[in-house]
Amino acid sequence: MKVELRKVSDIKPYEHNPRDNDGAVEAVARSIREYGFRQPIVVDAEGVIVVGHTRWKAAQKLGLETVPVHVATDLTPEQVKAYRIADNKTADLSDWDYKLLPIEISELQNTNYDLMLLGFDENELAELLGEELPSEKYTSLIRGLIYEPRMAMPPEVLQLYDDTKLQELLARIDLAQLPDELVYFLRLAAHRFVRFRFDLIAEYYAHATPEIRQLMRELVLVIVDHDDAIATGVLRLTETLVQLINEVAEQESD
Repeated sequence: MKVELRKVSDIKPYEHNPRDNDGAVEAVARSIREYGFRQPIVVDAEGVIVVGHTRWKAAQKLGLETVPVHVATDLTPEQVKAYRIADNKTADLSDWDYKLLPIEISELQNTNYDLMLLGFDENELAELLGEELPSEKYTSLIRGLIYEPRMAMPPEVLQLYDDTKLQELLARIDLAQLPDELVYFLRLAAHRFVRFRFDLIAEYYAHATPEIRQLMRELVLVIVDHDDAIATGVLRLTETLVQLINEVAEQESD
């Protein structure tokens, strides 16, 4: 199989692609960043994507200039159309062995590997590993954190958040033809759906300059001072939530 490097801007998506892959772009981008671009995008003779729309979108998100491409010149138009569908459908036919999967993930966890690179969300990982997130853990974290670098280099900014849902909502808002003031309000509200990776944010903070650290503290991305946390209301809010959670748990146990 011949593979060549081609500019991302020269690759064209298939206009009638029947697969909605936007929700997977962030996970694929993280995978490419960690492991490299290991699977070429397959295009036809006109440079239109046959297989690899998600990888192409992930490459755009990462700002890559070129990606590996295989040109499928030996396929008929009917085979190209069928291949697009079959490649996505065959991926749905397999399933996980839930006896072996937790073992594999647990072994990775024991090496301190970043499990978020696997594509599972935090709730899925917790369920697979049989873990719970006790409220006392959050209380102790809030009361005092010392941010010391664990990595030689800080994580990239793109690793600090997942804005997949945000971008989806913004696109829907922009297409809705609403009054400008309502668009502005809804776009502001949509930012609530940005998911922050606070473990990596803490690592980034540990490598940051004093000016950036100050901004991150003011944005309550990190908490380093108990009094500051009280002043901003974050600590009071968190302790109230913890208390409510404990009360509900006690009622359920009764």
